[in-house]
Amino acid sequence: MRVSLNWLEEYIDLPTTDIDELTHAFDMLGHAVEEVEVFEADWTDVIIGRVLRVERHPNADNIRVTHVDIGDGEEHQIICGAWNFDEGAMVPVSIPGAVLPGGFEIGSRKIRGVVSHGMICSERELGLGEMHEGIMVLEDDAPIGEPFESILDLPDVVFDLEITSNRPDVMGMVGVARELAAWYDIPMRLPEVDLPTVAGTPGLQVTISAPDGCNRFVAREMRDVTIGPSPLWMTERLRKAGVRAISNIVDVSNYVMLETGHPMHAFDADAIAGEKLDVRWAVAGETLETLDGTVRQLGPEDLAIADDDGPTSLAAVMGGARSEVRDTTHRVIMEAASWNAPTVMYTSRRHDLRSEASARFERGVDPNLAPVANARACQLLLEVGGGTVLEDVIDVVANPVEPWQVDLHLRDVTRVLGDRFTQETCAGLLRRLQLEVVVGDDSLAVTVPTYRPDLTIGADLIEEIARLADFDTFEETVPTGPAGGLLVEQRRGRELRELLRGQGLMQAINLPFVSEEELAAFGENGAAGVVTVRNPLREDQAKLRQSVLPGLLRRVRENRNRGADGVALFETGRVFYARPWADDPRVPDQPMRLGVAVVGPFGSGVVGGRSAAADATTAMGIVSALADGLGVVIEREGAAAPGFHPTRTAALRIDGATIGYAGELHPDLAAAYEVGARVGIIEMDLAPLVVGRASVQMAAVSTFPHVDFDLSFEVALDTAGGDLAAATQSVSDLVERAVIFDDYREKDTELRAVAVRYRLRAPDRTLDADEIADVRARMIEVAAARGATLRGAQD
Repeated sequence: MRVSLNWLEEYIDLPTTDIDELTHAFDMLGHAVEEVEVFEADWTDVIIGRVLRVERHPNADNIRVTHVDIGDGEEHQIICGAWNFDEGAMVPVSIPGAVLPGGFEIGSRKIRGVVSHGMICSERELGLGEMHEGIMVLEDDAPIGEPFESILDLPDVVFDLEITSNRPDVMGMVGVARELAAWYDIPMRLPEVDLPTVAGTPGLQVTISAPDGCNRFVAREMRDVTIGPSPLWMTERLRKAGVRAISNIVDVSNYVMLETGHPMHAFDADAIAGEKLDVRWAVAGETLETLDGTVRQLGPEDLAIADDDGPTSLAAVMGGARSEVRDTTHRVIMEAASWNAPTVMYTSRRHDLRSEASARFERGVDPNLAPVANARACQLLLEVGGGTVLEDVIDVVANPVEPWQVDLHLRDVTRVLGDRFTQETCAGLLRRLQLEVVVGDDSLAVTVPTYRPDLTIGADLIEEIARLADFDTFEETVPTGPAGGLLVEQRRGRELRELLRGQGLMQAINLPFVSEEELAAFGENGAAGVVTVRNPLREDQAKLRQSVLPGLLRRVRENRNRGADGVALFETGRVFYARPWADDPRVPDQPMRLGVAVVGPFGSGVVGGRSAAADATTAMGIVSALADGLGVVIEREGAAAPGFHPTRTAALRIDGATIGYAGELHPDLAAAYEVGARVGIIEMDLAPLVVGRASVQMAAVSTFPHVDFDLSFEVALDTAGGDLAAATQSVSDLVERAVIFDDYREKDTELRAVAVRYRLRAPDRTLDADEIADVRARMIEVAAARGATLRGAQD
């Protein structure tokens, strides 16, 4: 929101114009100043003059010779190539010696044999706009001989404010003035609306068939309006606000929006089919050509203003070309309506149409401001475009909104802000915000106006008191109360992230929205368990994810496309299912997941002078590192899972329950995501990894020597090597560990060779040969019971 200081002083008499002081005031009020721009005349010696005579140039057909009076008693001959003026026009004249923006110096020079003593200026030449097809024509009462900048309200300062989404009332100059008036405790002046009307009733009929999308619709009919340029004072205010002047009726609409915070729209009354407007939801297949010339496909989720021929405006976002005001328009419908904020936000994003109007309606414009803004717009259009306004007003209210009461107890104020505040102090500060306050025995009854939708509970009023009391005046205090601390799950979650970063992975944070194709590739529950977003940011990502892998794979693709060879990412985030959540049944189930995606060179393994490329083995190594670091036992078994490689994937289990999968991305998906390499991936439920576990019981380390030996077994292809190692290790407490160091399948055979290295040690003695042989024999016996044969054994 760009705020002109000169414009602001139309409503309040500020005690200071110091930029630093005003910046502090805005910041304390919660409206951060993003930028300050100083407007000054960027030229010298530009004078207001009157064109006395216009003659043809004797040696050229496309330029003319003018004679101009600049108030010094002389006629100044100036050659001009513009044709948008005639004798009597008031114009800005740069005389010889003047300097225009960009350091352009003006002098006397001969043009086609005729001397020109200066130049008549256009908007572009003065840095006031982009119009250069003709020169600037000023109002007839412009003072001859005065510096041109004297009628431009210069110098001026413009503050660019960041207005939070809960403050629609500060999206206009009046709202900003109200805030500063409260800060400085000074009175403010509202724009005077004195609207002369003539007897008559508009022929237009307005209905609201979609009360869930439109709260109120106010319209007035104006007749005999003349469409033309706006006066300089208006176009200059618009320019400082960052809005381009177009025509008087469009400029009036924009001006009132900037002044009051309520967007306006004007219809050509003669272009409304059937003289009927209905606010309704669009029908699938309907189209609308908007003012930007784009033909837009509408659907049932789009709110439209329609006449007998169909949609004529995209409600609250952009008008339609069919009913726009043209140069030939003389009968105008001036509309001010109040719309449902979420509907406006969804429509503007769905159609990629962000405008000053939608930015305000998305915040929730006060429905009771509509008649005031409408009257103000009609008043200004009468001044700059002439015509008449019919007396009767169209005012259709679908959802009445009345002021509400909020009770505030002094004990709550002092608990939060300290003992310096009394009931009278609080009441005084709140009244400065134009809130009605009734003081009770121990509480305040505050009536909140409808333009402050952010004030609904006592805490909101406490914040208002703190704002006006100046946050900088509060003493620093240390919060009291019981000491906090991290939950076990939070602490172990941090440990998990540190372990992954230590493995060389970077953390990614992705939005939870996915496409139907991504959901099908990685989803688990099918359409019945899918959560669909009602107002998605993008139509092609309207589902909530059931896997964190799609977002990670998009980031992998982006990094690879930007030249990164090796990419290693992880994410901890929620996935969503259309079933009640145990923590809050009102919302969908949303368990936490851990996802990992690794591609390209990774880790310390070196192949051919470089790190080995990531694959399923990489994923398994990361799982092992997590298990060791978190002190959990994660069992692995070959399995299949959506999105994973069919033969390079393992199910991950803790205490017999499957918590996820690790392995390699399916080649088809690797191609779909344009990764161009094998991708090691992991996805696990986070809760079993971070849940609190019993303390580790330490055992005394044996001081006696250990014995290592290897056994190699022939097993069937579907036998899990991990299960074989675990079974053989369980034969005796003397077996300290069993590690698979080779798993080999010979070509054209139906058997695998699994080699296991065992370590035996006793806590109280040195093992003898008989004990070792006995354990070895029992291992071979257990393995045989599982279909494994010791390689090299004699029958």
